[in-house]
Amino acid sequence: MDVLHVSPHPDDELIGAPATLLALRDAGHRIVNFAASLGAPESAERRRTELEQACQRAGFELLVAQRPFGRTSTRPGVGRDRAEHRLSEELATVIDNGSFDLVVSPSPHDRHPGHELVARAVRSVLAGRSRSPRWWLWRLWGELPLPTTIVSFGVERMTEIMDALAAHTGELARNDYRALVEGRGRETRVLAPELIFGFGSPALEQPYAEITTEVVRDHDRWLLGRPRLMDPGAPLVAPSGLDISWWLNGQSVAQRVQAEQVASGA
Repeated sequence: MDVLHVSPHPDDELIGAPATLLALRDAGHRIVNFAASLGAPESAERRRTELEQACQRAGFELLVAQRPFGRTSTRPGVGRDRAEHRLSEELATVIDNGSFDLVVSPSPHDRHPGHELVARAVRSVLAGRSRSPRWWLWRLWGELPLPTTIVSFGVERMTEIMDALAAHTGELARNDYRALVEGRGRETRVLAPELIFGFGSPALEQPYAEITTEVVRDHDRWLLGRPRLMDPGAPLVAPSGLDISWWLNGQSVAQRVQAEQVASGA
């Protein structure tokens, strides 16, 4: 199986859903990380070098957008719409040429404007395909109200994630995301089984966990995936019958706030 991870920024490939991607890699699946942005222009060269090293450590192939979006492209207005359209066009080419079975990206409700821009571009591309790959959503700045899929993992895997993430020296010097990844893994280990299998469910055995939300395109609907512990050898199963298009296509909190700020001149 070929998996495309769409990364808003260098380092998101090892912050968003790294345990999920590494488990799939270990099961023999091909992981391609598509970097939609290289950050600010003044640091783009450095961040690209760090990204190449991180992907090499993680065993991911790397593609970088031909026209990466910049920070100003995420602000409301024509610039953001243009950046989203360009990214959608490039992603469509990558997906059509790559025969990907699964796309992994942030959620369109992930609060960060760059993350939401990437997710909307992915949504647009997948919605326009007669045969659409599965889509797994991860969370960083926002929350996933309907998680479906758990990857439970141990200290050895966390060490591997940290070693690869350490390649992003510039970003870690600004804000040490290693603490976030480790802390979120512990938190998710407690919350995941109850959120996915129902409150009162037994705890996971491993010290860390990671969650994603699977959505499956079905004609003009988005169906929620089935709740499960991910089997890396057979990660794709039949979806539930629950239509969550209302959530996936709905305006995010960040979009609504931005729109009201623009309307009010704030």
